Amino acid sequence: MLDFKCIIFLIALVFASACNTEPQQKTKPATKPKVKIEVPTFNADSAYVFVEKQVSFGPRVISSKAWKNCAVWLEKKFKTYTPNVIIQEAPITTYDGKHHTLKNIIASFSPEKNNRVSLFAHWDSRHIADHDTENQNSPILGANDGGSGVGVLLELARQFSIKNPKIGIDIILFDAEDYGQPEDSKFPIMQDSWCLGSQYWSKSPHKTNYFARYGILLDMVGAKDATFRHEYISRYFASAILQKVWSKASRLGFANHFVFEDAKQILDDHYYVNTIAGIPTIDIIEYDPTTETNFNQHWHTHKDDMDNIDKNTLNAVGQTLLEVVYSE
Repeated sequence: MLDFKCIIFLIALVFASACNTEPQQKTKPATKPKVKIEVPTFNADSAYVFVEKQVSFGPRVISSKAWKNCAVWLEKKFKTYTPNVIIQEAPITTYDGKHHTLKNIIASFSPEKNNRVSLFAHWDSRHIADHDTENQNSPILGANDGGSGVGVLLELARQFSIKNPKIGIDIILFDAEDYGQPEDSKFPIMQDSWCLGSQYWSKSPHKTNYFARYGILLDMVGAKDATFRHEYISRYFASAILQKVWSKASRLGFANHFVFEDAKQILDDHYYVNTIAGIPTIDIIEYDPTTETNFNQHWHTHKDDMDNIDKNTLNAVGQTLLEVVYSE
């Protein structure tokens, strides 16, 4: 048995050890350093030239000579940036009973990647000037309505060819978007007469089981002081994408163009991409609350020419999209 003095000694020893034990400091988890994302600089001069080139062919109305020549040029131009170019053709009948073969033009980057984003625009122009006061039956040049979105996407394609994004990208140019039935048409009413190219592609994509995480449509993105708002269909199907894009634009200093306000529903190519293809897609489209149509004042008139194109607006849209794509 231990004597009393020994017991006292042991107790004191244990007590001293306990008092001298320092609490262990918690090790903070190592934080990964933020990787700075290098985003290319959008070249608005280049985009402007791309718009100008389209307009130089004349009105790109389906089946016209200007349309055919522009299609050849677009295909060749895209092939200088990527070998993965597809021309999707399909027979259509327009509201006036005419038969055409539409051409959707698709340029893909990193087609082997499953993580993809789609960028859309329409490359045709209106076959009539139904909102003009003169020569209403003549086709328009469509510099802004048609040409501007294509010009921005061509410049993006050029940038993608220089610095490949981490994700796969499909640039898809729809045909026959603007061959819709006018309000005063003498022909029987045709349902879904607009956006024929996107309707066809949404039902029959260029690739079997095609999937993209989301899509961004550009329409009328080149006019001076143009403003873009949260269009209803975009909010309904792809509100998170709207917030992503508008937030990027705001941080880049483009809040004067990308306004955080709601706008009414606009029937555009994104409606069919959302409802048929099932790809959540937003529409970056000019919305002017001061005009009767809520579109650009030169919409569907003969004044939709190169005088209607502003490099600052092209830059705001193009740089925002580059920021979105390279941040993925």
